[in-house]
Amino acid sequence: MPDIHANWKSTNATRVRVPDISPLSGMCPICIKECPVLCEIGKSAFRGREVLYPEPEQFGWSTAAANKDFYLDWSHIQILSTVRGAEGIEPDPDKALFPNVDITTEAGGVKLRVPVIIAALGSTAVAKNNWDGLAIGAAISGTIMTVGENVCGMDPNSKITNGKVEDSPDMNYRIETYRKFWDEKYGDIVVQTNVEDQRLGVDVYVLSKLEVNIIERKWGQGAKAIGGEVRIYDLDKAIMLKKRGYLVIPDPEDPVVQEAFKAGVLKSFERHSRVGMPNQKDFVEDIEWLREQGAKKVFLKTGSYRPEIVAFTLKCASEAKIDLLTFDGTGGGTGMSPINHMHELGVPTVYLEAIVLKCLEILKKHGKYVPDIAMAGGFVNEGQIFKAIAMSNFGDGPYVKTISMARAPITAVMKATYFSELAEKGRLPKNFADKYGDKPEKFFITVSELQEKYGEDVVGKKDGIPWSAVGLYTYFVDKLGTGIQQLCAGVRKFKLHLINRNDLACLTEKAARVTGLPFISDVDADKLESILLG
Repeated sequence: MPDIHANWKSTNATRVRVPDISPLSGMCPICIKECPVLCEIGKSAFRGREVLYPEPEQFGWSTAAANKDFYLDWSHIQILSTVRGAEGIEPDPDKALFPNVDITTEAGGVKLRVPVIIAALGSTAVAKNNWDGLAIGAAISGTIMTVGENVCGMDPNSKITNGKVEDSPDMNYRIETYRKFWDEKYGDIVVQTNVEDQRLGVDVYVLSKLEVNIIERKWGQGAKAIGGEVRIYDLDKAIMLKKRGYLVIPDPEDPVVQEAFKAGVLKSFERHSRVGMPNQKDFVEDIEWLREQGAKKVFLKTGSYRPEIVAFTLKCASEAKIDLLTFDGTGGGTGMSPINHMHELGVPTVYLEAIVLKCLEILKKHGKYVPDIAMAGGFVNEGQIFKAIAMSNFGDGPYVKTISMARAPITAVMKATYFSELAEKGRLPKNFADKYGDKPEKFFITVSELQEKYGEDVVGKKDGIPWSAVGLYTYFVDKLGTGIQQLCAGVRKFKLHLINRNDLACLTEKAARVTGLPFISDVDADKLESILLG
């Protein structure tokens, strides 16, 4: 298949002049001087390293992902329905109804109303800009919200003494926003820490002063493997971050750079954070230390690394008795991950889960501790969620307890925010208003149930549950939750933990080879004759 995106990508606002591109290079077969179109090569001639990232102008108000075909995704796996019997409920037509499917789960010792959690969203602007909707939406949905890396270090109002954070209004706000509507039964707030956070003592700060229950260590993510980046548009802030120990590119203290910034040639700075260099002994000791500091549970987030690193990660997680381990497949990002990292670096999600499951079966066979698993990387709908969980159940319950999401919930929140703002200004698209109503009270389908639970004076109010949070709840609970219930009922499994590999088959021989699931034409082949002639 030609690399059609080698020289143009919508993520960095590049394109080519003609449709019949060169299959090898992705360039136009004939490149002419008098061409006003900016392909990736052309834009790179002007903006250099900016072209490595999604459009800088959209930073903070967008998310990005790969549009590369990885030749295996969840659509290559089919869910097998049945008509006989029921598991997890009495096989009675009046009881075996899809709304009665129990989709609650427990991941890392945390009860969840829906089998989706929100992955770490930290110092990148898109997280901060949408925090209220994400945090409150997660809380009322009964699931986990994770504060991501570098929040304290990026907070200009943080009080840092002798290299350790003593106070961070931004971190405090993020935690309290979630807890405002948290029922303390389902979900919890998690704080993720990377190398910079550990150096700043963020873990001790949130455990001791903000009474956080769960710390997540970070080894990487599916979008990239070089540490976290954000874009800075303020020279003074860039200088502050450099003084706090971050890598800032270009150097904001360089007079030449400052002149270029003031002249408008340079429009922003990149702030990068470091990557860890884990080894098993230090990691196990670190997790023990975290628990001594008061962490009730410890999670680990890692990326889409090669198979031997999957095994190494699971070895460490098993030895340290990590409560929940998230593997994030290649393909998506939330902030400003380099575009070709999302395309070319790491193991895509379905392949990655297959490797993870192989390792988990080895651990289990030899009596080793097996942590709960969350899978991440491009999940958006109930079918994908069902397949990832079912594929992980070899008969004793699923290894994958939940799915971790970032881009999708951000999209739900951004869309809910935008349309609510349009409604307030009287600028909703006519076809939308005609179909669903011209006010949020009409076009959010879950308003009445939320008002009944929280009150009309709370739902849709700035100091209560904002419309952005209603949007996330509607997506998580009403859409995904109901959708998962329907699929579970379709395989006659009325508790989430009962779905398993027998409920799945592959549509391609490649999918069967990678996952170990049967090719669809081979399913039940040994039963047909006995059924027909028995």
